[in-house]
Amino acid sequence: MDELVAGRLVLLAGGTSAAGTAAARALRAADARVVVAGRDPLKLDALRDDVPGIATVTCDLADEDAVAALAEGVHAEHGPIDGVLQLVGGWRGGGGLAGQSDADFRALEVSLTTLRHVSRAFDDDLRASTAGRLAIVSSTAVARPLAGGANYAAIKAASEAWTRAVGQGFAKSARDAGASQTAAAVIFRVASLAGLEDALADAFVALWDDDASAWADAVIELTPAV
Repeated sequence: MDELVAGRLVLLAGGTSAAGTAAARALRAADARVVVAGRDPLKLDALRDDVPGIATVTCDLADEDAVAALAEGVHAEHGPIDGVLQLVGGWRGGGGLAGQSDADFRALEVSLTTLRHVSRAFDDDLRASTAGRLAIVSSTAVARPLAGGANYAAIKAASEAWTRAVGQGFAKSARDAGASQTAAAVIFRVASLAGLEDALADAFVALWDDDASAWADAVIELTPAV
């Protein structure tokens, strides 16, 4: 295990959920430095009280300019980042195919938009890190889509495609430089994240326990313990 998360700077994007709390705790327990970005300052304050030692930033991750300002602020106060866990999500579904409204699609699309903004803003950081890691939480619905969740599955599939493209960019950058790949993009899939928050946190922290090559194009399915 050449690379560990200790001392690394990790951004939890949209990290005020139960999954964000679990990830912040696991990262701090592993001596990582943590910045949590989200829209709700009250939730960020509560998280900072709950997990001592983290930093929080109020940011609308769906606003491209706000994310650019977030990157500038993080760089100025903490330095370049080594990891991103993208946690902006949400669920809308039901009603069969006829129930897949445009309004629901636009609401779900925020998760893809924020992923695009965050991954672009911190792409140089992750490429330059000696152990850069980007991870998203996707859904098993991508592999088994249902008519009543078509909007949700489509957005998750697009998010996976974007993440895989980010990973390809990491690989190409390393090849062009004649260097070993040090950054990786990983997809975690769940049927439901409820009850798997600690498993996700531990799996994310473990991404630093192996070289980036171990996570090339990786899709990791998290399931409840039997």
